[in-house]
Amino acid sequence: MSEQPSLYRRFGLVHWAVSNRITVGVLTIIIAFAGFVAYRGMPAESFPEISQPTIYIGTPYPGSAPIDIERLITRPLEKQLNTISGVDKITSTSVQGFSSIEVKFDFSVSVDEALRKVKDKVDAVQASADFPKDLPADPNVFDLNISELMPIMNVNLSGQYTSDQLNDYAEYLEEQIEDLPAISAVDIRGIDAKEVRIMVDLRKMESLNISFGNIADAIKYENMSVSGGDLLVDGYRRNVRVLGEFDELEDVENIIVKHEKGAIVYLRDIAEVAFDEVERESYSREFNEPVVTLDIKKRSGENLIEVSETINVIIAEARDAYFPDNLSISITNDQSTRTKSQVADLENSIIFGVILVVLVLAFFLGLRNALFVGIAIPLSMLLSFMILSFMGVTLNFMVLFGLVLALGMLVDNGIVIVENVYRFMSMGYSGREAAKLGASEVAMPIISSTATTLAAFIPLALWPGIIGEFMKYLPYTLIVVLSSSLFVALVINPALAARFMRIEADTVNRPKWAKIGAVLSVAGLVLNFALGFTALGNTLAYPGLAILLYVYGIEPGARYFQARVLPSLENAYERTVSVILSGSNATKTFVGTLALFVASFVLLAVVPPQVVFFPDNEPNLANIYLELPEGTDIEYTNEVTLEIEKQVKEVIANYTYEKDGTPHNYMVESVIAQVGKGTGDPSQGPSNQATPHKAKVVVAFRESKFRLDEEGNKLASSLVLNALRDRISGIPGTVITVEKDQNGPPQGAPINLELEGEDYEQLIAVAADLRAQIEASGIKGYDELKVDVADDKPELPIEIDRAKARSLGLSTGQIGDAIRTALFGKEISRYKTGEDEYPINLRFADEFRYNLESLLNQKITFRDPGSGRIKQVPIAAVASPSKSSTFSAVKRNELKRVITLYSGIQEGANANAIVAEIKELFANVELPAGVTLSFTGQQEEQAKEFGFLSKALVGAVFMIFLIMVGQFNSARVPFLILATVVLSLIGVFLGLIIFRMDFVIIMTMIGIISLAGVVVNNAIVLADYSGQLMERRKVELGLDEDDRLPLAELSGIITEAGKTRLRPVLLTAITTVLGLLPLATGMNIDFVGLFMHNDADIYFGGDNVIFWGPISWTVIYGLTFATFLTLVIMPVMIYLTERGRSKKAAAK
Repeated sequence: MSEQPSLYRRFGLVHWAVSNRITVGVLTIIIAFAGFVAYRGMPAESFPEISQPTIYIGTPYPGSAPIDIERLITRPLEKQLNTISGVDKITSTSVQGFSSIEVKFDFSVSVDEALRKVKDKVDAVQASADFPKDLPADPNVFDLNISELMPIMNVNLSGQYTSDQLNDYAEYLEEQIEDLPAISAVDIRGIDAKEVRIMVDLRKMESLNISFGNIADAIKYENMSVSGGDLLVDGYRRNVRVLGEFDELEDVENIIVKHEKGAIVYLRDIAEVAFDEVERESYSREFNEPVVTLDIKKRSGENLIEVSETINVIIAEARDAYFPDNLSISITNDQSTRTKSQVADLENSIIFGVILVVLVLAFFLGLRNALFVGIAIPLSMLLSFMILSFMGVTLNFMVLFGLVLALGMLVDNGIVIVENVYRFMSMGYSGREAAKLGASEVAMPIISSTATTLAAFIPLALWPGIIGEFMKYLPYTLIVVLSSSLFVALVINPALAARFMRIEADTVNRPKWAKIGAVLSVAGLVLNFALGFTALGNTLAYPGLAILLYVYGIEPGARYFQARVLPSLENAYERTVSVILSGSNATKTFVGTLALFVASFVLLAVVPPQVVFFPDNEPNLANIYLELPEGTDIEYTNEVTLEIEKQVKEVIANYTYEKDGTPHNYMVESVIAQVGKGTGDPSQGPSNQATPHKAKVVVAFRESKFRLDEEGNKLASSLVLNALRDRISGIPGTVITVEKDQNGPPQGAPINLELEGEDYEQLIAVAADLRAQIEASGIKGYDELKVDVADDKPELPIEIDRAKARSLGLSTGQIGDAIRTALFGKEISRYKTGEDEYPINLRFADEFRYNLESLLNQKITFRDPGSGRIKQVPIAAVASPSKSSTFSAVKRNELKRVITLYSGIQEGANANAIVAEIKELFANVELPAGVTLSFTGQQEEQAKEFGFLSKALVGAVFMIFLIMVGQFNSARVPFLILATVVLSLIGVFLGLIIFRMDFVIIMTMIGIISLAGVVVNNAIVLADYSGQLMERRKVELGLDEDDRLPLAELSGIITEAGKTRLRPVLLTAITTVLGLLPLATGMNIDFVGLFMHNDADIYFGGDNVIFWGPISWTVIYGLTFATFLTLVIMPVMIYLTERGRSKKAAAK
């Protein structure tokens, strides 16, 4: 049959591809090569780095209370910043001596534009008359990505060395690592910087009439080198330089600070000079042992894995070339290790899914045809990598899961194409004609079905906000990869089918291939196990074993399946549908399905699943935060932290067994404690506030697959987390919070109550009252309830008698400067040694510095401008102190004062349930006038995201409907197809209820939206083919286009259409389900390890299944039931509507 009947469709792209097979072959090779290169070059990371344009304004104003900082600096700046277009949110914190403002912009605003706008407004405020003019420095305006605040690894140094030696080693590494372009900062913890300290004896200074100013000026004007210009000497222009910088500490001690009437006063006469560490700001320990820790932070957008590998090379080179052999170096909290593992797990899920899909295709289509279809998977992915790489997308979890989700769908179009080409060849057409006719006939349906799938994901690509920026890579990937699969199906599949497809059953020369398989297998095993060439041996062994498996298992099984099982299945289906479409059975079946739909909603209400916002991950880190009262000395904070570390040690000791003669903790990889500086929560943004009253202990768990006890049983890290929560206690006055690491994008605290009002004392009182009510209510499941602002920060305000001070020749500025210099100290110059330089700080000796009486009785020495004589006035003569407390900070949100009451939740607790109880508790609470209460944080995000996803689902369904109306030129058939989408929710709801799975708002809703795009594919192909058969039968019967077919004819045609499309419908459903099954069940096989080291490392679970399982199971449940809908209910609905139209036509 060489002629093309006029009733068959023609599609130009397909005809071109079949007629230009060599061109298509070359194009295929280019795609494969370029795609592989793009894949290897894509940076790998865990979650996408989200960079919302955020600008920080930091303004120092030492000595000012939080209230004054808010009034003088924060409010004026906020007022101007609020006039900038594109601003999303303004928050601020005013603390002692510092104002911090955070301005978040819409994602449509570039960082550079946002920075320029903010700088312009800040400059305008600075120029105003009311803004303080005595700031020590201008406001610091800068952009900062939160991801750049999070360390990517910690390098810990320890050993029997002095602190100076350890600091030298740490600084050497710091310099080497900071030279990397990808590194934003390296912070050294556990050891403090050094300074030259001038400690003045108060009595000696006063007895000699010397002031702080005398000492500062003497140091300042002696410690300098001055260039005098060029001088022509001996024919050369020589630079004249006056050298005066200090070389040794003795130079500082021997400075003359006063020379009057022949009396010389050296600095050593009135002060002690020491070169020592600054006052302790931090401690760092690993497993209770002191260490010097380097917190390494990378720049946003850089390749995490490459950076980590480079740092490891630097450390290895430093070990060999610079460090002593007995210096202990450990690397902890290496984010790249977990990233590599999780990325590898997803890649292995893709490989495993491909194997399952190809095996199923081989059973349904035979190996040759299965390869025609299966080639769509690698080619579509490689083409996608080219496009995604060009778009600047990294190889992150979202992209890889998009590939897993699309895995089964990639072959859908190819299945329909190849199956239809095979059918035409069976009818007697040549390979070229069959390829043209078969592919052209279904080209428009698969374009339409692909378009409907893409339409489901397009709304997700428009997802606004921080979570939208995080999740958008999923729809991007799906849109790209499904579009690529359509190109492969319409261009490459027909060209290959025309050249290589055969309708005759492939005859396998079993003896020949069995010998080949056996030889390869034996040779590979010998090379592998006898000679030790593992990779080379497996290169031979695995293909040999695959040949044997195919010859003796897959090939005879596929032949039996195609010859016996599949025909029996088709016949059984034909009989079933024929019975259902006879008499009143069609109506009963449809009504029964509707009843099941209603019943699923009733069950959902009666036995509701637990609703959560985001997947509840197994902890990878346990972060233990300690907060003591404001004003606590760092030494006491360190003592408390040591006690907490002992309790942690007791807990983790329960997860240890002997391995190779040494204790092995199979759950915990490291325990790092940090006290003081750098212990704030990075998610709260940068902070310039000193934190001697804070500490944190980070317990890093081993990777999920390594959490095995001595018997090989897998344990959950949440058990250790809960044990830590139960054990850590008993520290009076210390707020302790045990939290796990956050999974996914920023969500805010699960329990977050925000109080807004102008009276800050009143807000703090209300917050304390609400906290007391919650704690007394018996509500369980939350961690420690905390208020983000304390009102017990101790202070010692000093009131100045301005009139008396001025009458004695003193100003408030002089008094404040004297007290600050005496107590806090004042940097008066810099001491240089080699390439390093250190501050020279001037202050009282400790015996006077920490004595309130000495501070207040010190005499301010100055020269009276009227008499010209030296004058001394005690501060106590014009000032009086008092003890009180003040706010630790003043916080504002959207230009209004706020206080937040917040808490995390305990492992296994449900935030929605807890918040519901709290809302019920406060349903009738009466708040003071001017105070408002709102639930923000995760609850606010949850409501916002659920609202968007609901709209996205409606938008996706509407777009799908419009596409189908365009294809069918009818609204009737699209309505029928959409009915299968709605009814597929039966499978989703029953799956959640029966298997007691959580309804994860983000993930389950994405799964439902994805399902909407997938379910319509088979329904479109079935409805389109039914329409084609009806039109052909009308032509055969000589009926007009508007005439109705007889019911007997109609039932037979619909049954025939269903039977003809049974194979592709089952294949598309099975391949999609199998593609998701490895990730849904958490089955992991290390194919690289299996090939290279004979270690498959098979295990179930892991972080990926927790995160991606809800989407996977949603699609699996829904698609499984939707297959029944497509094969049974879709024919029923077509039959019922056609029967109704026939009756209506007959009535006319």
